[in-house]
Amino acid sequence: MLKKLVIGTAGAALLGSLVFGRDVVSYGRTAWSATRDAVKREVPLEFEIERARTAVAQLDPAIKHTLKTVAEQQVDIEQMNKQIAQRTDDLTSAKDQMLTLKHDLESGKSTFRYASIEYSVADVKRDVRTRFERYKAAEAMLERDRKIQKARSQALFAYEKQLDQMLTQKKDLEAQVEQLEARLQTIRAEQSVSAPEIDDSALSNVKRLIAEVNKQLDVQEKLLDSNGQFGTGLIPVDTKPTVELSNVTAEIDDYFKPASEKKAIVAVKPAPEVVTAERSK
Repeated sequence: MLKKLVIGTAGAALLGSLVFGRDVVSYGRTAWSATRDAVKREVPLEFEIERARTAVAQLDPAIKHTLKTVAEQQVDIEQMNKQIAQRTDDLTSAKDQMLTLKHDLESGKSTFRYASIEYSVADVKRDVRTRFERYKAAEAMLERDRKIQKARSQALFAYEKQLDQMLTQKKDLEAQVEQLEARLQTIRAEQSVSAPEIDDSALSNVKRLIAEVNKQLDVQEKLLDSNGQFGTGLIPVDTKPTVELSNVTAEIDDYFKPASEKKAIVAVKPAPEVVTAERSK
């Protein structure tokens, strides 16, 4: 199967090169572009709007990642702030103790008592020197931590700003998608009003039903008329006057007589005999 496919593709390429020559690639690209545009035009707008809504929803993972980063940095900075505050207090206490020992050394005494223990001048000087070196190292570390805290705060501010922008842009995109949906619904509603789609078969069924009901009503009216007539089943009697046939033939003979005979005989035409309902009886 794969072999046939490869051979068919190669044959199509060869035929195309023979027909179009050097422009076969250009024709191919143009045909592909035209086909792609035609397919895109056939895609329903409802599907495109849903695709846009899905694309907006796909921004959530990036937003969640940024939100997690912001939360982690906020926790780190809070912990660092607590550590800096504690170490600042410790440095302040160490400085006060060191200055106290320094003040004692400057008093000129030969011995000093601290916590019920007696120390010499050399012991106090050695202790002050150690405290001083430790104080400078701790102060340098504290300054470094303050710089780190400042840098992290700046990074946190940038992440928070980025997060705000992402949330704002997502809300704007969601609003734009909803506007597209509303516009499409308005257009669809106007289309349904201007050109309503009525099923011909349903319309024919309704017409046929109305015709059947009219027929049944006609039958009912006929039944009512029959029930209201007293002469149903009797001999029909015409009460209008009728012309007797014998008189009609005489009139025809008289009409076609020669003029000489009409002058000699002046006759009055008898009135046509009227047959009424009483005589017929």
